[in-house]
Amino acid sequence: MRKIFAAIVALLVALAVPAYATARPAPPGLPGDLTSTEVSFRGEGDLELRGSVISPAGAPDGRPGVVLVHGAGTGTPREKLLAEAVAFARQGMSVLVHDKRSVGYSLFERSYAQLAEDALGAVETLRRQPGVDPAKVGIWGLSEGGWVAPIAATRSSGIAFVILVGANALQPLRQQAWAVAAGLRKAGVGGSLVDRAEPNLYRVIADGGLFPEPYHDPEPVLAKVRQPVLGIWGVHDLLTPPRETPPILAGALEEGGNRRYAFRFFAGADHAAHLTPDGGVTRLPELAPGYAELVGTWVREATSGRAPVAQVSGPAPVQASDSFGVPPTAWWESAAVQLAALVLLLVAFGGYPVVALVRRIRRRGAGTPVRAARLASAGGLVAPLGGFAYLFYVVMTGGKLAAPGPMAGDRPILWLALQAVAVVTVAATAVTAARWRRAASRGERVRLGLLIAGGVVFLPWALYWGLLLP
Repeated sequence: MRKIFAAIVALLVALAVPAYATARPAPPGLPGDLTSTEVSFRGEGDLELRGSVISPAGAPDGRPGVVLVHGAGTGTPREKLLAEAVAFARQGMSVLVHDKRSVGYSLFERSYAQLAEDALGAVETLRRQPGVDPAKVGIWGLSEGGWVAPIAATRSSGIAFVILVGANALQPLRQQAWAVAAGLRKAGVGGSLVDRAEPNLYRVIADGGLFPEPYHDPEPVLAKVRQPVLGIWGVHDLLTPPRETPPILAGALEEGGNRRYAFRFFAGADHAAHLTPDGGVTRLPELAPGYAELVGTWVREATSGRAPVAQVSGPAPVQASDSFGVPPTAWWESAAVQLAALVLLLVAFGGYPVVALVRRIRRRGAGTPVRAARLASAGGLVAPLGGFAYLFYVVMTGGKLAAPGPMAGDRPILWLALQAVAVVTVAATAVTAARWRRAASRGERVRLGLLIAGGVVFLPWALYWGLLLP
C-alpha cells in the first residue's frame, strides 16, 4: 500500500512541478591567503565521502577546526557552503566542508542519525589534520544540520563545540508545514487552502512514510548536549520560526544543565544568515556583517573554557504567524484510507463514461441520458485529480514565497475553480440520486448507483480537503 501511495505522490509531483536541470558549479579558486587539502573519509554504512579542508595559509599549529553540516538536499556539493568555509578559515580555523551523501538520502528517505555518523567521520578526519588541535574541533549545522549536529555532539567527546544556524527546535513536520503555510500567507493566500488542505496533506504524506523523520523530537537530544552552543538566526528566517525556536532550544539545553550557550540574531539576514534584500525570499552570496567574526571570537572563547553563559543578543526576529500542531492522522484520515477513497472516487466517477463508451462500441442503447450524472462524473474526476495536482504544486513551491497563481482577493483563482467544481459535483450527485428510480433498466440503475456512491464518499472527502469550506 505504501509503495502504491508513493508512486501516486511521485506522479502528482512530476505533473505539478516542472522539471529542470541543474549543473554542479565549478569550484571557484580559493583566495591566495587560504590553502585547501582534499580528504576522504567513511560515513555511516562505510560510504566514502569526499571533502576539502580549508585553512589559513601559514597558520600556526594548535588552531581550532570546524566541520560544516549541510542543510536539506541530496548530494549537496561542498561549494554550497564555500562562502562560510572561506569566512571561517579567515578567522583562523581549519574548515572541513564535504559533498553530502546521496546514497540512502532522498526526498522520501533520510535519517538524521545516519547523517550524524557522516559528520562524526568528518570530525575525526579533521582532528587528524596537521596543525589542527584535536581538542578544539567542533561542528556547525545549517537548517536540517541543526537537527544533525546535536545528535553527533551527544555521540562524541571529540566535539568541542556546536554552532547552529537557522536551526529548529520543533519537529520537522511542524516546521515544514509552518514554512509552506507562511510562504502561502506571504503571497496573500488565506482560507481553506492554507488552513486545512496544506497541513492535512503533510499529515497524510507523513502517515504514508513519505516524509522522513516527521516527528523527530530535538528537545531530548539538545538536553544531552554538554558542549558550548552558539545559535545564529537571521531576523528574516522564512524556513524556521525564528521567534519560537530559540526559547525552546534554550529551555532544552538548560533542562540538561547546559547554560554555556549564546544566541545571536542578525539584521537583514535570512535563514542561512546571508544578507537578503527582500525579507528572506532572496539569498545574497554575502554573509551578514559580523557573522564570521562572531563565530571566530566565540570559538576562541569556547575552546579556551570561556564560553558565554545564557547570552542572547541582536534585534528581535520577524515571524508573522505562529507554527501549528500537525498531529498524526486518525485511522479514517490515514494514507491508506485516503488512497482507498481516491481509488473509489476514480472508479465510481470514471465508471460512468467508461460504460457509455463500451455501450457505444457495442452499439447498444445507452438509455435516457441524465445530464446531472454527466456533471457529477466530470466534476468527481476533475476535483480530486486537479485538487491534488494543484495542492502538490503549491506545497512543492511554497517555501519562502509561494506561487499560487492568479488571485481573487486572498483566494487563488484555480483553487476557487476547484471548489466550484466540488460544489457542482455534490449538487449533481443529489439530482442524480433523486432521479435514480426513473432509470430505464436495472443495468442503468447499477451504473447510476455506483456514481451516487462515489458522490456520498466525495462529500466528506471534499470537506476534509477544504474544497467545500470557505
